[in-house]
Amino acid sequence: MKIQQLIDKYHVAAPRYTSYPTVPYWDAAAPDIEKWKESVAFSFKQSNAGNGISLYVHLPFCESLCTYCGCNTRITRNHQVEDPYIHAVLKEWKLYLQVFAEKPIIREIHLGGGTPTFFAPHNLKLLINGLMADSVLHPDAEFSFEAHPNNTSDDHLQTLFDLGFRRLSLGIQDFDLKVQKIINRIQSFEQVKHVTEKAREIGYSSINFDLIYGLPLQTYEGLSETILQVGKLMPDRIAFYSYAHVPWIKPGQRSFTEDDLPSVAEKQRLYELGREMFTSMGYEEIGMDHFALNTDSLYLAEQSGKLHRNFMGYTHQYTQLMIGLGVSSISDSWFAFAQNVKKVEEYLDLVGKGQIPVFKGHQLTGEDLLIRKHILNLMCKGKTEWDASEPLNESLQAGIERARTLEEDGLCEIGLNSLTVTPLGKRFLRNICMALDARLWAEQPETQLFSMAG
Repeated sequence: MKIQQLIDKYHVAAPRYTSYPTVPYWDAAAPDIEKWKESVAFSFKQSNAGNGISLYVHLPFCESLCTYCGCNTRITRNHQVEDPYIHAVLKEWKLYLQVFAEKPIIREIHLGGGTPTFFAPHNLKLLINGLMADSVLHPDAEFSFEAHPNNTSDDHLQTLFDLGFRRLSLGIQDFDLKVQKIINRIQSFEQVKHVTEKAREIGYSSINFDLIYGLPLQTYEGLSETILQVGKLMPDRIAFYSYAHVPWIKPGQRSFTEDDLPSVAEKQRLYELGREMFTSMGYEEIGMDHFALNTDSLYLAEQSGKLHRNFMGYTHQYTQLMIGLGVSSISDSWFAFAQNVKKVEEYLDLVGKGQIPVFKGHQLTGEDLLIRKHILNLMCKGKTEWDASEPLNESLQAGIERARTLEEDGLCEIGLNSLTVTPLGKRFLRNICMALDARLWAEQPETQLFSMAG
C-alpha cells in the first residue's frame, strides 16, 4: 500500500498516550482524596529512595491568547496575580509533604504553562526555593522550563540557571509572519536567537524548540524557510507537533476555520518536509514527535533503553511518582491519576482551606497496568514483549489481533511474544498503540474526543 493510502486509512482521531487509560476513560466518579493520598504514600515509599520523584508545576498565566493553544491558561496583564498563586502552589506542596514519610528526593522539576516566564524572576526563585526547602536534590536532578521568546529576559535565564535549571523549551511554532498573526503568536527570529545564544552563554546544556505543523495558513514554502532558520541556531532538541484542532474544547481556535487549515494531504507533506529536513541536519527521530542531536540526553536515553514518557512528555529518566502542582496539573502515582481543578479561583480557594485540590482521577486496575506497560514500551522503545509461556490476558490478546491489520500494512511485526514497530510504522505510532487500548475499544466514543492522528 502506498504511503498516501496509509495516511488516508489511518487519519483517525487518536490519543497521544501521555497516559493510559487516557483522560476521557478515567473513572466517572470524583476521586476519594484519602485513597489518592494512600496511593501517593505507597508509591513514595516504593520509589523515593531509589529513583526520587518528579514535580510538574503549572503556571497558567499568559499576557495574550495564542489561538492555536490547547493548554489550560488564564489571560491577564495583571502581574499582581503572581504572588498569591506562588504561595498557593507552595501550600499545596506542603499538603503533599504531610503525606510523605520522609523528605522527598527531587529528580525532576518542570515548569509548564501558560507562560512560566510571565512570572518575575524573583517569584520563580521564591517558588523553587520553597519547593526545595524540605527536599533533597537527587544527584541526577534535571530542572527544565517552558519559555516565551518575547518575555524571557536575561534575568530569567540567569536566575533559573542559578537555581539549577539546565534545560529550556522555546515555543516557536512557525516563523512565517502570516501564520504568526492568525494564531496570535508573534515573535521574531532575532528574539529567539538572542534567548538561545544567551542561554548557551550562561551554560544551559539542552535547548528545545517547539514547532507545529498543520497550522492555519501554513505552507510548504513557509515551513521550509522556518526550518532553515531553526537550522541556523541548531537547538539540541525539536518537538515537531501536529496541530490539534479541537475548537469544541478550545473556543480560541474558532478565530479561524477549517478552510484556513492545510488539507490532510498537505499536512502530511508538511510532516514529511520537517522529518526530511531535520534528519538531513543531523537530528535523530525520537519516539513520537521528537528529534534530537546525538549528543542530547533524550537520544542517549533512547539508545540505552531508558526513554520514559509521562504527562510532561518524553524524558530521559524514569520516576514512578510524579506530583502535579497548580491549577489543572495531573499527578501520577503509577497506580492512580489525579487532576487538579481547572479554574484559578477554585484552586486558590481549596488550597486555602487546606485541601489537595483534586477533582478528577482514576485508580488503575491490574489490566490497566498491564496495557499501560505495553503502550509505554511502544511509545518509548518501539517494541513490547510478553511471556509466551503463560496465557495471554484477554484484552491484550484482543489488542494483538487488532494490530494484525497494521501488520498487514507493514506498520508493525507481531512475533510469538512481541510486537515491534517498523520504520514505516513509526509515523503511525498513535494508531499502533490505539490497537492495544482496551478501554477505547470497549467504549467507542459517540463524539470526537481526540485530535486526528497525522
